[in-house]
Amino acid sequence: MGIYTELIRSTECKARIGVVHLPHGDVSTPAFMPVGTNGTVKGIYHDTIREMGYKLILANTYHLYLRPGLEVLESYGGLHNFSSWDKNILTDSGGFQVFSLSGLRKIKEEGVTFQSHIDGSKHIFTPEKVVNIQRVIGSDIAMCLDVCTPPKIEYKDAKEAWRITKLWAERSLEERKRLGESFKGNLFGIVQGNFFEDLRRESAMTLSDMDFPGIAIGGLSVGESKEEFRDMLSYTAEYVTEEKPRYVMGIGSPDYILDCVENGIDLFDCVLATRIARNGAAFTDDGLVTLKKAIHTFDERPLQDGCTCTCCREYSRGYLHHLIKCNEMLGGMLITEHNLHYLYSFVERIKEAIREDRFLEFKKNYLKRFYYK
Repeated sequence: MGIYTELIRSTECKARIGVVHLPHGDVSTPAFMPVGTNGTVKGIYHDTIREMGYKLILANTYHLYLRPGLEVLESYGGLHNFSSWDKNILTDSGGFQVFSLSGLRKIKEEGVTFQSHIDGSKHIFTPEKVVNIQRVIGSDIAMCLDVCTPPKIEYKDAKEAWRITKLWAERSLEERKRLGESFKGNLFGIVQGNFFEDLRRESAMTLSDMDFPGIAIGGLSVGESKEEFRDMLSYTAEYVTEEKPRYVMGIGSPDYILDCVENGIDLFDCVLATRIARNGAAFTDDGLVTLKKAIHTFDERPLQDGCTCTCCREYSRGYLHHLIKCNEMLGGMLITEHNLHYLYSFVERIKEAIREDRFLEFKKNYLKRFYYK
């Protein structure tokens, strides 16, 4: 029996509602996951995230491996206990972070060697080691080590990256099997292939047929245009099995979330909501509100009418503008809470539209207002 149960499917497109069954509780999908790279979602208490309704957050293998390190995490019995988070945790393999190091890493069949961005020390990630790091973390969903490539590379380089990703996926599964009951989490494979359709198709079909309980679609939202993203997402999703939960990595703005849901994607994550909050930007139904602008100085309105977050219940746009201009910590914290609350509520509205079989109408009307200036 798999970890995914589909409950409702749109008759107009591939949008669906389901449940992912995980060790720390079921997760209703579609679901956005806040990113807590270092074991914390920046600028907000775990209790607040839990009260919003989130049951799955993301942490990062690469960063946790370097700090606090495996010895500390093992002594606490894993990240759940260490960080006092009793819901589910998904961990990225660290492949994207290592890819981002560029000149500080070297990829071979055995694994990837890299220098720490903290102190320059040298390390190696193998598929087996990455699975074991996530075992120590206590990940409810773990990711295979993969080779993430930038857009517009040559075909031969993309093909070689997919060959290594496939090899690493096979080795990761073998290590997961060897660990047995000592690893309680679910290991997902990651589709790669850059922006070449034949490689994407082969990667999606190959990984779907392997013994992974879920499939992630990687290599998107890495600098390509919005049109390229939509085209490659739609194409790739056609070849990813619908019997397992499907996860697109690095997606967190409302317009991109709608594209994902339309293509039958169940899970998505991004640092965007919290990162832009710290810089004074907030999600609303009328698009992004940039609170640094002087136009908000005397604005007594909340960020979003009808929003029940603390920020919208208690404070005006004018006060938030003041906090951001003064670089007060509270400004970023309040907008962080708003953005995460907004995205959770937004996904709930999407689910309601799917239940009522009017998702495409909801998407059209939402984007008409979101993009209107």
